[in-house]
Amino acid sequence: MTERQEKLFAGARLRRLRKDIGQTQAQFAEALGVSASYLNLLERNQRPVTARVLLSLAQAFDIDVRAFASEGDRQILADLDALARDPVLKGVDLDQRDLRDLVDANPRAADALSRLYQAWREASTSASDLAAQMAGGAGDGAVVSPLEEVRDALDGRQNHFPDLEAVAETLRAGLDPDMPLELALSRRLRTEHGAAVRLYDDEVMDGALRRFDCHARKLLLSEHLSAEGRVFHIAATLGLLEAGDVLDEEAARANFSGDGADQLYRAALSNYLAAAIMMPYDAFYRLAEKTRYDIDAIARRFQASFEQVCHRLTTLNRPGSRGIPFFMIRVDQAGNVTKRFGGGVIPFARSSGGCARWRLHDAFRMPERIHVNLIELPDRMRFVSVAKAVTRPLPGGSVQMQTLALGCEAKEAERLVYRVPDFEAPLEVGLSCRLCERRGCAERAFPPLQRKLRLDPHVRGRAPFTFGEE
Repeated sequence: MTERQEKLFAGARLRRLRKDIGQTQAQFAEALGVSASYLNLLERNQRPVTARVLLSLAQAFDIDVRAFASEGDRQILADLDALARDPVLKGVDLDQRDLRDLVDANPRAADALSRLYQAWREASTSASDLAAQMAGGAGDGAVVSPLEEVRDALDGRQNHFPDLEAVAETLRAGLDPDMPLELALSRRLRTEHGAAVRLYDDEVMDGALRRFDCHARKLLLSEHLSAEGRVFHIAATLGLLEAGDVLDEEAARANFSGDGADQLYRAALSNYLAAAIMMPYDAFYRLAEKTRYDIDAIARRFQASFEQVCHRLTTLNRPGSRGIPFFMIRVDQAGNVTKRFGGGVIPFARSSGGCARWRLHDAFRMPERIHVNLIELPDRMRFVSVAKAVTRPLPGGSVQMQTLALGCEAKEAERLVYRVPDFEAPLEVGLSCRLCERRGCAERAFPPLQRKLRLDPHVRGRAPFTFGEE
C-alpha cells in the first residue's frame, strides 16, 4: 500500500466546505486551530489531514468527519473504475492511482465524469435495445437513470434528513403514547384531516396497496398488508398531508435533471418520513446500541418489519448520536437490485448484476434463517453481511420473496450481536464479473472488460474464462 493510500488527502473537500460556509482561509484556520499557511498546504494536498484536524472539524462545524474519509468516495471510485475498464478507453491505461488522484484533487469533477459515463452508457444501451427490437430481438435492458440519480442523491445526504426527523418527532409527540400506534395514527388522520382508514380487497384496490381518496376522505389500504405495513402506509399518508411543503423543499434541493427523478426522490423521502414516525430517532438509536443492532429485537420493540428496521439503521447519521455506518441492498430471485443504500460504505455495480460468490441467494433456500458472512473485495476491504429473505404482498394474496442484506465494515463487527463463525474464511467477492479481475473464479459469468481472453482448446480450467495481464 502506498503512503498516499495510507494517509488522508482531502484538500478539495476542505476547500469546498470553507467556501460553502463563507469563510476566508484565515477564519477557517482559526476555527480549526491551525495556521493559515498550514491550511493552505492542506487544501493543496501537500499535507495529509490529521486526526486532530478531523476532530477540530467535528467540534467546530458539527459535521460527520466520515464525509472527509476516503471511504466516502468508494462509489465514485467504483464508477470511474468501470469507466477506465471500458473498451472505448483501451490504451489510455488509467490505473487506481490516477483515479484516486482525480477524486482527491477534484471530487466534483470526478462526480461529473462519473455521471457523464453513466449517461453515455445508458444512451448506448438504449440504442442497442432499440436496434434489437427493430430487428425482432431483445436488448439487454438499460439502467434507469432517474433511479440512479435518486440513489446517488440519497447517498450524498448519507440517507439522513434532519428536517424530516424534526417533523416526525413533532408528529409522534402529538399522538397518545398509551394507544397502539396504528390506532393513534388513524385517530389523528380522522381528527386532523377528516379521513377514515378502510381495508379493501383486490377488486376495490385494483392492485394498489394504498390509495387516498381526497373527495371521499378515505385512506384505502389493501387487506393483504401486514400490521406493520398498515402502520407504515398510514404514517406515510399523514406525512404527505402534514409535511408536503417540507418534502417539496427537500426534493427541490436535489436539483434533478428531470421530473422522473424528482418524483422518485419525493416518494423515497415520504417513505423515510413514515419510518421516522414509526421509529423515532433517539429511542431507535438507544435501542440499537443497547441490543448491539439486533434487528429482530428492534423489530419487536417498534412493531416493525425486518426490512423497515434495516432501512432505518442506514439513517443513523445525526451528529452526536451516530450509529454504525450501514449499507443495505435488496435483490429479487432474478438477481435484480430492487433497493440499495450506502454507496459511501461499500461501492455498488451500476449494471450487469452482482457477484455470485456473495451468497445472498442462500436466503431464498433457507428463508427462516439470518445468514451472516464475511466478504472481502479485491481491494482487501472486508464487510460483515447480515442477510435474510423478506416478502411483500402482491395482488391476489400471493407474495414476492426477496433477499435483503444489511452490512458494515468488518472493523465494526464487535459492536454487532451477529457473529461470523471463526472457522469461516472471507468470501472473496467482486462488484461484478466485468469489473472483477480475480483469477480462477469458477462462478464467473463474464471476463473482465480490459483483459484479453486467452483460451487453450486443450485445457479446461476451473474457471470458464482465462485472460491475460493486458
